[in-house]
Amino acid sequence: MSREEIKSAIREGKTALGIEFGSTRIKAVLIDENHVPVASGSHEWENRLENGIWTYRPEDIWTGLQDCYQKLAADVEAQYQETLTTAGAIGFSAMMHGYMAFDEKGELLAPFRTWRNTITEEAASALSKEFQFNIPQRWSVAHLYQAVLNGEEHVERIAYLSTLACYIHWKLTGQKAAGIGEASGMFPIDSATKDYDAGMLEKFDALVAHKNYPWKLKEILPKVLTAGEEAGRLTEEGAKLLDVSGRLKAGIPLCPPEGDAGTGMAATKSVAPRTGNVSAGTSVFAMIVLEKALSGMYPEIDMVTTPSGDPVAMVHCNNCTSDLNAWVNLFGEFAVCYGMETDKDRLFSVLYNKALEGDRDCGGLMAYNYFSGEPVTGLEEGRPLFVRRPDSNFTLANFMRAHLYSALATLKIGLDILLKQEEVRIDSVTGHGGLFKTKGVGQRILAAAMNAPISVMETAGEGGAWGIALLAAYMIHRAEGESLDRYLEEKVFGDMRVETVEPDGADAEGFDAFLAQYQNGLPVEKAAVDSLPLA
Repeated sequence: MSREEIKSAIREGKTALGIEFGSTRIKAVLIDENHVPVASGSHEWENRLENGIWTYRPEDIWTGLQDCYQKLAADVEAQYQETLTTAGAIGFSAMMHGYMAFDEKGELLAPFRTWRNTITEEAASALSKEFQFNIPQRWSVAHLYQAVLNGEEHVERIAYLSTLACYIHWKLTGQKAAGIGEASGMFPIDSATKDYDAGMLEKFDALVAHKNYPWKLKEILPKVLTAGEEAGRLTEEGAKLLDVSGRLKAGIPLCPPEGDAGTGMAATKSVAPRTGNVSAGTSVFAMIVLEKALSGMYPEIDMVTTPSGDPVAMVHCNNCTSDLNAWVNLFGEFAVCYGMETDKDRLFSVLYNKALEGDRDCGGLMAYNYFSGEPVTGLEEGRPLFVRRPDSNFTLANFMRAHLYSALATLKIGLDILLKQEEVRIDSVTGHGGLFKTKGVGQRILAAAMNAPISVMETAGEGGAWGIALLAAYMIHRAEGESLDRYLEEKVFGDMRVETVEPDGADAEGFDAFLAQYQNGLPVEKAAVDSLPLA
């Protein structure tokens, strides 16, 4: 579209706005009628470890959202000399899972417990056994049942159990709704009915019946909606909450709030069977859309859904780039001390590309990137750890390569179950997220881990905010009966430039060798957790 056409679309509300709350950044993307980003805004934030709980404070949520939106509006003003007052549709997304419990007055009953917490092992294990369905520790129902088992006083007063995305959506629309992909990270979904699994709901209610709570589980969960359905409209109060300048008009329709897994699928056109994507940032997860059910239940694999409700096998790992980023920042600090000015993007590019010069097996260097616990490897807490033998080939290239491998090692443990044990077939895998910002490097490492070709699209840097904007656009632009898969294929990605990296055999062998040592050394990581308690 021409600049004048974009200006007209902004004035006339023919755009779609997507806002996603990531672990370290809140990002807003405004797209035009061709689904192309025309403006953006962002706000940096960070979770806190308070009283042993990974959390974000409510005030951080709202000040962050408002700052992000203000920067988006300022970008629109700067680029197009237009005041942002409306949009064709809005969508909100956030990190999936976690626990936000509210009373009937809308007051938060306990600190927000994010996906990063690994404090629900007892509940997750009991529910998995009862349901014969893997319930990960980070799922909302696991947090709820753990609160029940702990005898937490607030549980009987719960009127609404929410995730971060559903909370924001509720406050802006008054509607307690969840996209089906987001809902599938709260409680198991029946893909046939496109709703919570009725049999498992009954089993949960039976488990807590002796507590005589004044609620049944489905009564406190958000309503499940699928992609394309309207999930409410921006209220007058919601408009003022989002845009503190008061310029944004009420009445804009909102699509169902989705989790970062669902937006990642939309942003990578990975919503059809035999497609998959890997999102790699603070956490890392792979989503593989299945042709058929798995033969068994695996604690390393979650069963969730696409935004349309189709079954997806998900391998989720709590830790990915946090430790890697910390080391890059350390090298940047050294450069400053040495009198050099450093551009952060260039610093990442130099160090990532240096990794490609390293030995394929990292020369005997080993890194564990566990900032927090990691259920896939059975750790309730994490301690970032770097280990080497005296005879290891200790070079900068091997050091960086070991940390890049470490970022994906736990993911590979879970993926090997799907690819080797279950023989799941995948036609295409697309990577997105911060790990892939340095061209070619993250792709090559992931291709080695999966021993499969990995594609990255030119929109990879836009991430989930663009993905939820696409879901908002789908809600208002789709034709009658048009599936999300077809809409994305024909109207969004038809002419998209894609770069694909094929796996290198030597890289794949090197990654396998590294992973064998990684798994052998996990007791060292556990010893670090046991020996170095958190302050």
